[in-house]
Parts: sequence; structure tokens; C-alpha cells
Amino acid sequence: MNQAVETLKTLMQVYGPSGHEEQIAGVIEEMVRPYVDEVYRDALGSVIAVKRCGGKKVMLAGHMDQIGYIVTHIDENGFLRVANVGGVTPQWELFHAVRFENGVRGIVGFETKHEDYRTLKTDHLFIDIGAESYEEARSMVNVGDMCIFEAPVIETEKRLTGPYLDDRIGCAMIIEALKKLENCKYDVYAAFTVQEEVGCRGGHTTAFGIEPDIGVACDITPSPDTPETTKICSVKVGCGPAIKVKDGHLIAHPVVRRWMEDSAEAANIPVQNEVLAFGGTDAGDIALSRAGVKAGTLSIATRFGHSVAETVSIRDYEQCIDLLVSMLQRDYE
Repeated sequence: MNQAVETLKTLMQVYGPSGHEEQIAGVIEEMVRPYVDEVYRDALGSVIAVKRCGGKKVMLAGHMDQIGYIVTHIDENGFLRVANVGGVTPQWELFHAVRFENGVRGIVGFETKHEDYRTLKTDHLFIDIGAESYEEARSMVNVGDMCIFEAPVIETEKRLTGPYLDDRIGCAMIIEALKKLENCKYDVYAAFTVQEEVGCRGGHTTAFGIEPDIGVACDITPSPDTPETTKICSVKVGCGPAIKVKDGHLIAHPVVRRWMEDSAEAANIPVQNEVLAFGGTDAGDIALSRAGVKAGTLSIATRFGHSVAETVSIRDYEQCIDLLVSMLQRDYE
């Protein structure tokens, strides 16, 4: 059994949409507690795990929250109208199962008069939870309840596919690195952040409270390596960890990039550079905390992001863990 993969598979299926991360926070606390000196939550609910080895403060950030839907209206026939929580693409989520915090399940449907999928909007969707009236639906869910997408996690020899690799894989990287870490040169603050998908809010508040000397976000990045795909960046699944150079919110600090590159070379880990014209991670908010923080992102190439079939290379994932360990055992300057 690959324990790192089992950790990730467990995290992928725990409920925790933006603003409602209590369940996943509890799971992560239990997973990480044996390997650190202190675990606590901040006011927004982010989990901070501290391993004190002496030296400067290094912050590692992986966000716990998930995209999904929030109920905005229940009609007289018991169908739920919804709005996005984070970046949800309506065409990708049609006819997929969803799960509410209380266990109620439903299916995403759409108004069939909108036959052109290209113009489909969230306003045209509904969720069918099997209710036959407003009263029955109201006994099951309420306006303001959130749901996440539910799908199987599929493991093959080389790949892992399923919902919410974004960003349970970043959380798993950090947990598994802490398990393997010996001879660390820093006080490590592992921040499992909230509400990244709706504005990197947990990354901002945790960095403000920790006051790190250097920060690294662990997250996914698009892998445009499938047929006839627009080449929005040049990373590929299976070609090793990706070192962020730039995205829409961050120009990675050169000190952080060199630290990653030198650590990868020392550990004989292949890496690839990531330049993305849009998007962002918690690293952008870490960099702007207080008077500024040297920050960067360790990315893993991922196909079909923000869908129920996000796909990564297991080898890339394992190499990301090893790269984090190598970094924390080396001086960054």
C-alpha cells in the first residue's frame, strides 16, 4: 500500500466547501498532530501545524476548501436553485452527483430549453434531491446550504483521478513531507488554509499571523498536454514538480525559485518551470502580507482542473513530497 496515496485519497472525499471547512480541518489535525509540536486554528478556521527545529520561519500553505454550489432558492416542486462557490463551470458539472453536509445527495440538472451548452449558465441549473414539494425539500436542506461534487477516486499504476485534487493534494504533500522530515533547518509552519477558492482569504490571514520569513504554496496547475489543447503553459503530467515563475497574482521571488531548483538538483528530482498568464494561489497573498514575504509556489501538473475527474501523476506527487523534504533540509540563502 502506498501510504502517501492513501492519505490523499482520504482527504479528497471529506466535505469542506469554502467557508465550511470544519470536517476537513478535523481530519487534517488528526493526521498531522503526531509529526509536529503544536496544532491550532486561527479565527477563520485555517489549521496551523508547527514543527520547531530552530532557525527562520518557513510557511507551507495548502488550501483545504472545495468548490461547489450554495442553495439560493427552493421552488414549489422541491428543486434547488444554486449559485457558484468558487470557480465552477456549468457545462462540466451537468448530471453529476452532489452531497450536502448532512448527507443529502442530489443530481445537477438543467433547463432543457437551453440546448446550446456553450451559453449555459449556473442560473439555468437546478439540483434534484428527490423531493416532490417545497416542504419536503425544506425538510432536507435549506437556503444557504452548500454542496460538493461527488465522484469516485480512481487509482491506476501511474495516475490518480477524482474530485478535489485541488487542493487536497497540496495538503497531502505537506502532511507526507512532515512525516518524512528529519534534520530540518527551520521552524516550519504548515498552514492548511480556508476560502482560497473564493479569494485566497485564509492564505492572507495565516501569513499575517505567522509572519514567515519565506512562504511556499503547494497547489495544482493546468496541464495542457492533451490533444488540441490551447497551450496556456508548458507543464506536463508525469514530467516532475513544477516551479512557479509567474501567474496572475504572483511573480515568484528569485530566492524561492533558486531554493527549489537547488533542492531538486540535490535530490535528483526532475522539475519543470511554470508560467501561467492567469489565476493564482495562496502564495500571492503570502507575498503581500505585512511588509512583504519572499514567496513562491510548488505546483503539480493536473489535467481537467475544477472537474470531478482531476488527474495527476502519482510519481509527480511523490516527487513533490521529496522536494519539500529536500528544501526544508537546505539553506534557502
